Amino acid sequence: MRRRAGVGAIQKQRLEAEKYKDKGTELQESQFEQMVKQMEALKENLEEFASKHRNEIKKNPQFRRQFQEMCAAIGVDPLASAKGFWSVLGMGDFFYELGVQVVEVCLAHNHITGGLMDLDELRNRLVAARGKSQIHQEITTEDILMATKKLKIFGNGFTVYSVGKNRYMVQSIPGELSLQETTVLSAATSQGQGFVTVTSLMNDLGWTQARAEQAVEKMLGEGMAWIDTQGEEKSYWFPSLFPGRLAAKI
Repeated sequence: MRRRAGVGAIQKQRLEAEKYKDKGTELQESQFEQMVKQMEALKENLEEFASKHRNEIKKNPQFRRQFQEMCAAIGVDPLASAKGFWSVLGMGDFFYELGVQVVEVCLAHNHITGGLMDLDELRNRLVAARGKSQIHQEITTEDILMATKKLKIFGNGFTVYSVGKNRYMVQSIPGELSLQETTVLSAATSQGQGFVTVTSLMNDLGWTQARAEQAVEKMLGEGMAWIDTQGEEKSYWFPSLFPGRLAAKI
């Protein structure tokens, strides 16, 4: 007959289990502490790198973009505080000035764009507004995205949305675009014509007629889209996505 484990044996097993648990917790805390130290060391090295290559980061937009990517890889926000890397580099004013110019350009064209502007068009207009000197020409879409992050202090009136591969739209009107609205914009972008119809949304997205109609009519009512009733079917155009708009004279 098999003997049952005694009280002493059970208590011994519990003590051993608790020891393993405590040891596991100790190892986890040790590993976390090591990770924190490694991240602090990386940040210190990154700041040292920034100081060493200060001039190249300021003058070379490609190098600046790579520096931004390094910051993002370790979770560092260069604009998080007045003591951020950009301030160390003397670049803080550059991004804040750029952010103000983004606001000015977007608001000046809201009556045309409906509050949505393609990021490439925004860059072209910023370059034109900043002047013709070489240093003013050297701004990239990454610079604009970085500057636009600080505009969140104004609420959801200034937001950047991805509407396709490497394609972004800057919203400069109050309110937040819904997933349905960004999907419509992506559909208009992918077609390359800057407009959608109820039928195209039904075919491309598998939506019902009621859902497609509700989506475009809402965007029409908010001023983000224009309607053309001259064709066989109503078409809903998005001004910032008009074909050839980027090539037009700013």
